[in-house]
Amino acid sequence: MSEKIQLHDFVEIDYTGKLADGTVFDTTSEKVAKEHHLHNPKHKYKTAVVCVGERQLLPGLDAQLADKELGKEYTINIPPENAFGRRDIKLVKIMPMDTFRQHNLQPHPGLQVDVDGEMGLVTKVSGGRVIVNFNHPLAGKEVVYSYKVLRKVTDQKEKVSAFLSALLRLPSEALKIELKDNAATVTIPGELPAQISAVLGQKLMQLTGLKDILFKKEETGEKKE
Repeated sequence: MSEKIQLHDFVEIDYTGKLADGTVFDTTSEKVAKEHHLHNPKHKYKTAVVCVGERQLLPGLDAQLADKELGKEYTINIPPENAFGRRDIKLVKIMPMDTFRQHNLQPHPGLQVDVDGEMGLVTKVSGGRVIVNFNHPLAGKEVVYSYKVLRKVTDQKEKVSAFLSALLRLPSEALKIELKDNAATVTIPGELPAQISAVLGQKLMQLTGLKDILFKKEETGEKKE
């Protein structure tokens, strides 16, 4: 029998997400993306390294990983509430045309807009009013995921890199990680507030078993005159 996955294991996973009608909307495979006309040359297609139980994937997919076998292919149907959420009518809002004019925008159906950090889609323009839907485009839809867990990740540096890369939305190559005496020093292109770095460090120590996590800001090499 193959080795089984446990809660809080770090694993490498290959997956593809489809709608009920077979339309592919998400994949880690460049080949699949090309076959289904989803390929984006700016996107780096690769398997994902995630920590099981930390919701780094859709909740419905993440919840299914524990007790599954390494190397075995699985397919799961995920209901809306465990995927991209149910469609909420409260997230469909009517906005005045003047709001868009102030930002030199000419709204039209299909236009994506960012309003106070929330992404929305213009669905209708009528007179002086614009209807914007702030639901996720796949809200209310059941999705189907096919996946295979390729391996358990045991390297501490890879664990730290994968977890922080996903959480901070930084490419893994932007993180410089040094391990010594069961402690990690992580150099990042920016400075984390002390409270956030403390919480992140505590979480990583809990998940990896490391004794200490230190965050440092990357030096630019520029000298002040």
